[in-house]
This record gives sequence, C-alpha cells and structure tokens, in this order.
Amino acid sequence: MIKTMAVDHSGSLIHSVDLKNFSLDSYKMVWLDIYPEKDWEGKVLKDLFNFHPLAIEDCFHFLQRPKLDYYEGYHFFVLHSINKETMEAEELDVFLSDKYIVTFHLHQSEETELLYEKIKQVNHVKSLTPNYVFYELLDKLVDFYFPRITEMEETLNALESGEYRIKQIMKQVFETRSGLLKLKRTIFPMRDLLYRLLNSERLSIPKSERTYFMNVYDHLIKLSELISANMDFTAEIRENYISVNSYRANTVMMTLTVITTIFMPLTFIAGVYGMNFENMPELRWEYGYFYVLGGMGFLSFMMFIWFKRKGWFDKDQI
Repeated sequence: MIKTMAVDHSGSLIHSVDLKNFSLDSYKMVWLDIYPEKDWEGKVLKDLFNFHPLAIEDCFHFLQRPKLDYYEGYHFFVLHSINKETMEAEELDVFLSDKYIVTFHLHQSEETELLYEKIKQVNHVKSLTPNYVFYELLDKLVDFYFPRITEMEETLNALESGEYRIKQIMKQVFETRSGLLKLKRTIFPMRDLLYRLLNSERLSIPKSERTYFMNVYDHLIKLSELISANMDFTAEIRENYISVNSYRANTVMMTLTVITTIFMPLTFIAGVYGMNFENMPELRWEYGYFYVLGGMGFLSFMMFIWFKRKGWFDKDQI
C-alpha cells in the first residue's frame, strides 16, 4: 500500500499522486508512505527515487539501531516505533530531502496513518514542508512511547501499595523490568539520534523549525529519565523483597533454634534413662518417673525464662 500526498507549485494540496507519470519537478513537496504489500511497491524506492542500494537494503533488513546516514541530495533515517502488544521495536525508515519525504515500513504503522489524516486537514498548505512532516512523524512516535511507560509506572505503584501478593511481586517486577529494557533499547538511541540531528551541520534545518525538533528531543530526555528512575525503582523493590525474605528466613531459623535448644537437654535425659543397664538405681525408684518428668519440665521452664530475658522472644528479634 502506498499513500501519497503533495503540494503543487500553485499551493494546492494533492491527496493522491499519479506514480506512473511521477516527476518531482511537478511538485513543491511530496510525501510517500510505503507499506509494501506487493513486490512492485517495494521497488518504488529504486525506480522512482534511485536511492542508494545500501539504504534500500537497510529498509528490508530488520532490526537496526536508530541511525542517520548522509547521502547526496537526501538523508536516510532509521526510526523505531513500539508495538503495543509485545513492546518490541518496529522499524520505520525515512528518506528526507528539501523536496520530498519517503517513509517506509514493513509493519502497519498507526503513527503514519494518524499523521496522514492530520495533514489532510492542514489549512496552511504553503507551510507544509518535508521537515514539517518529519517533525510531526517524530512527535507521533515519541508520543506513543509515553503510554507504555505510564502503564509500567502504574504497575510499579501497585506493587508498592501492596495490591499484589508476595509470590507475585518478583514475577511482576521482572516482567516490568524486561519491558523497561526493551523501551530503553529504543528510546536511548532515538535520543542520541535527535541530538545528532540537532547538532549536524549537514542537515539544513531552519532555525524556525529547529525549535520543534528540540521539543521532541526534550521529550526523549524526559522519557530517558523516566526509564532510568523506574529501573532503579524495580531494583529497589527487588532488593527489598530479598531483604524481607531473608528476614523471614532468619526468623524461622531463630524459632527452630530456640525449640531445638530447649529439647536438647530433654533428649539427653531421655537418652540416659533409656539405657537398659541393670545397675541404674533410679530405675527402681517408685516415683522416679515423675521426678524425671518434673525435672525435665522445670529445666524447660528455666530455659524459657532465660531465653526470654535474653530477648529471643521479642517481636523485633523474631
């Protein structure tokens, strides 16, 4: 599928361009959005514009890092959008010159569709330039990043507020952290790309338009900070969870230690009187059984009092 839009020399907005008789000289500005569903649609990059073979090859080989390449007469950008379902990056390629902008994507792009509908409603057609379309495309891409991060922040806030059970926390933290890492691999390179774009001497961006690109860059800076902050938050939740588990394990071990320590002398006494020697005088005592049980009970009680004075049964100790 190829969507076209152009501005002719009279300043009229044309929603459909005849590609069979296409000539750049007939238009003041042209935008082609290519989502190749047929083989011939992918060949438009070479047949109509004669783009460099390496740039065309990059369009069909996913997935690259967001980048900027300079070619004679135009510039080639690799941008990334985010899939809502999988959180995986999807590539969006852009060829940009003073007279045209060509966008190419192998996946359906909601951003380009929304932008196409928006530009159809533009009133000031004379101000419509390739740089303007490129800025709006970048702005749409970046705007679609924010909801993904917002969803993850809400999940982390829910973890902190105790809406999840303890057993679910670590699973949710690792899933959220994985999503943040996917966003980081997209947003950080996009931020670096915008920085390069703003500081490049080979890109002819007027000062009046540079402010708009700076706004996109500021949004990417904010997104980068949000990702870093949320990743730190996940690390803190993970460490706190591990600390709580360690505390609980220590509490269980202390309780078992107290019980074991109390029963050690009792086990010893039972073991001594469990030996069936004939010359053990206590075995013939009429009330020997009760004496031993009473002694064992008294010993247990005294050990309990001693441990209690040591603070082993305090809530802040167990």
